Amino acid sequence: MEITSRSKLMDVLKAYPQLEERIIAVAPPFKNLRNPILRRTVAQLATVEQVAQIGGMDPGELVRILRRAAGLEELPAGPVRTFVPPPRAAEDPEWIEGAPAYVVDGVALLRDGIVPVQRVNELMTTVPAGAFILLTTDFTPAPIVEAMAKAGRKVYHKTAPDEADLHLTYIG
Repeated sequence: MEITSRSKLMDVLKAYPQLEERIIAVAPPFKNLRNPILRRTVAQLATVEQVAQIGGMDPGELVRILRRAAGLEELPAGPVRTFVPPPRAAEDPEWIEGAPAYVVDGVALLRDGIVPVQRVNELMTTVPAGAFILLTTDFTPAPIVEAMAKAGRKVYHKTAPDEADLHLTYIG
């Protein structure tokens, strides 16, 4: 079994039960994995990425740690690009002030065969009230904008001020 940031915790622990203590060390709230009843519910819902976020670590780093501990080959590292959202412009809505709860790279998701609207919907269940997600793409994601608006979410789309091929879609 492959371990990626999208892997369900339950699948990882079934294939590699020895990783339980390492996961708990990274994200102490997951100590409930030791309880068989809680393990069934928590592990079925959580992904490796969510464990990393709860543990305050980069999801890619946790994937590398778990893969190494499981004896799996390292995933090839792609180019690292730290995305810093531009500050809110005067014409932008006030609700996009501050840092996003999540930045979702829509291009990378599509490259990996993942539909961005599904990922955004998953993350929206964990976004605190008043916070927002920033979806980055190299195109206008009209279907996502429509789906989010239809779902009653706040949506704002613009291109980055200094990069015409960088589209920023704010979802709150």
